[in-house]
Amino acid sequence: MNSSSDETVLTLDGCAVRVVDADRVTSVCERMPASEDLADTAEVFGLLSDPNRLRLLVALLDGELCVCDLAAVTGQSESGVSHALRLLRAHRVVVARRAGRMAYYRLADPHVRMLLDLALAHTEHTEAMHPERDGGR
Repeated sequence: MNSSSDETVLTLDGCAVRVVDADRVTSVCERMPASEDLADTAEVFGLLSDPNRLRLLVALLDGELCVCDLAAVTGQSESGVSHALRLLRAHRVVVARRAGRMAYYRLADPHVRMLLDLALAHTEHTEAMHPERDGGR
């Protein structure tokens, strides 16, 4: 990056004039979730940040699948799939249904589906900048 680009980024990311809109700040503070809820939400996003776990969740958009099917669809090992599913289940992102010796997994609720649908739509309709991958270009 050149110097003027650096200055543009700094200008966009900071306040040129320090003025606090007290009413807006109060309004935002009042609707801010509790710290524990924010931490739980951050953990869910952390789980979604792994491409392999995300691939499993996208596979489950079509309905429930067993570990063997998920491994075949995603190209992961069954033990890797099982481990990922344990994490996702512990954070209420997926649920399991037992049928004899088989366990079938599905998305936990419509909120998870909505989150995935919105994230996928967002990435399909925008061009991402990846400074961490592109060497800062």
